[in-house]
Amino acid sequence: MPNLHDIERRINSVTSTKQITRTMEMVAAAKIRRASERIERSLPWAAALSDLYISTAKVAQIDEDPLIKEHSEVKRSLIMVVTSDRGLAGGFNSNALRAAEKLMRAKERQGIKVDVVACGKKAIGYFSYRGVKPVMEFRDLSADPTYEQAAEIAQLAYDGYIAGDYDEFIIVFNHTKNSAEQRVINQTILPIQYQTFADQLGIKPFEKDLYFDFRSHLDDHHEGDVDFEPSSQVLMEYLGNAFLRSSVFYALVDSAAGEQGARRTAMNSATENATDMINTLSRLYNRERQGAITTEITEIVGGAAALEE
Repeated sequence: MPNLHDIERRINSVTSTKQITRTMEMVAAAKIRRASERIERSLPWAAALSDLYISTAKVAQIDEDPLIKEHSEVKRSLIMVVTSDRGLAGGFNSNALRAAEKLMRAKERQGIKVDVVACGKKAIGYFSYRGVKPVMEFRDLSADPTYEQAAEIAQLAYDGYIAGDYDEFIIVFNHTKNSAEQRVINQTILPIQYQTFADQLGIKPFEKDLYFDFRSHLDDHHEGDVDFEPSSQVLMEYLGNAFLRSSVFYALVDSAAGEQGARRTAMNSATENATDMINTLSRLYNRERQGAITTEITEIVGGAAALEE
């Protein structure tokens, strides 16, 4: 059995750890608010671009839109994996990495070669350890991603898809359902899907249409012809690039918010566990201390009785 000094030292150690985890929990909670605000600002633009691109493609009279047209055969895939630079976030990184590795193995079984874009030190270390060299990697930006980073990744995917070097572009990341829950998503970006951005991510649409009063609701309403200036090809190319960059940036921002949420949850759990451990050790300390006092009293009473005899 440990002595009282060992138990007291253990209590002090756990108490110090509890203070650290509690502080990290508070820091993560503060960062969640800022990250959530970035999501709220990014989502309307990403969703609007998705709707605009899909609706425009239907009337653009383009036989072969390069970003919508599927390649005849998928020979090489570009997979972007988004993780964090730091740990202590529960299963945030491991869930995304397992999903990415499962997807890569499935592609390889189909004879498809895979190139990886690694975002975050955890993804870089994970793939480097397994002998996979990312074609592009980013570090120290997971908590605060930039649009320039998204544009660079999007350009790689766009050029590769147009040139035929890549036949599909997929992003694996943690989608933030709320501040306490994340869900790993494999989102196919290229070829562009005839599916809204909100549907792909499972985002609940707005319950009220803000522009309802401004729309035409006549039963005999017919859509008119659409004129493009300068041309439908130029417009679709611009919208395709904008949608591609926006989708990548939203994935990075979404993952950044999920990272802070996962870290706050993990640190909250660690703080609660530390509290339980301190209570257990305190009970053990009191029990051992009471036992020591009882033993001393017994020895004193026994010694006094022996002297009386």
